[in-house]
Amino acid sequence: MAVYTKLSESDLKILFSKYNLGKLINFKEIKEGIENTNYFVELEKGKFILTLYEKRVEEKDLPFFISLMKNLFDKKFPSPQPMINKNGNYISEILNKKAAVVSFLDGKAKKNLLPDDCYQVGIYTAKLHLITKNLTGKRENKLSVKSWREIYNKVKIDCSKIHPNLSKIIESNLDKIEKNWPKNIPAGVIHADLFPDNIFFNKKSLSGIIDFYFSCYDFYAFEIAICLNALCFEGKNENLSFNVTKAKRFIDGYSSLRKLNEDEKKSLKILCQGAAIRFLLTRVFDYLNLTEGAIVKIKDPVEYLKRLEFHDSVNSYEDYFF
Repeated sequence: MAVYTKLSESDLKILFSKYNLGKLINFKEIKEGIENTNYFVELEKGKFILTLYEKRVEEKDLPFFISLMKNLFDKKFPSPQPMINKNGNYISEILNKKAAVVSFLDGKAKKNLLPDDCYQVGIYTAKLHLITKNLTGKRENKLSVKSWREIYNKVKIDCSKIHPNLSKIIESNLDKIEKNWPKNIPAGVIHADLFPDNIFFNKKSLSGIIDFYFSCYDFYAFEIAICLNALCFEGKNENLSFNVTKAKRFIDGYSSLRKLNEDEKKSLKILCQGAAIRFLLTRVFDYLNLTEGAIVKIKDPVEYLKRLEFHDSVNSYEDYFF
């Protein structure tokens, strides 16, 4: 979440006149995140999130995202409910940009998850995979292994501005990842961005999962690799360490509903390296291509170097969980 497009009260009143959600009471910008413009909006009929689609989101993918959220919400999964407008559409337009309104979820994100929090995230990650396995709609992962070399080529010349050895590290890891990437392991619809700021807790219970705009069809184990990178490292960048207890609790939660097969386990190291490279590359790109005038907190790419260093030291999948 971020703010690239500034909206006035008048802009919002015009937009919400197209919904049956009552009059505008209050609104504010949401500055967290880096992808789309987001506003918290309070209307007579409740609290909502307005998203204007920017950057990497393609218009043709919007029906997939909306259908996924609606399907999850209807199955009692703690995801936002997409709101329909008076014309019977989930997608609206404001200032020549596509937009959607979804329900506001109670709870707050935690900066650092506890092991028991990771257990709950594991359960809900497996639930998501099981709920969506029969969905007919598919969206290719535009930020999977086939895209990473292309992203790297766009930033290669300026990588030294971030870290003197960054180009060498990326190239070495890309070569290994592309050579060893798995082919035939279980796949389906995944969230693909399960970071702590997209996971809400109310007291000690997981209360919501948001931001489905990277969701796609990919390996289930790639989702697990993303979660291990996102949830299980802690400390400052230069001393970042892997918390095996958190990882074990996550996989215990996940495995209570869906068990990994042997091929998935054997692929975990390379998938974790791939997940680390994926977020390193997009963070490097965003760092070097900041949109002028945008209200956005760019995340530090360098913290992914320690993650790659750890994954390189792993001998087998058991190193992640024991």
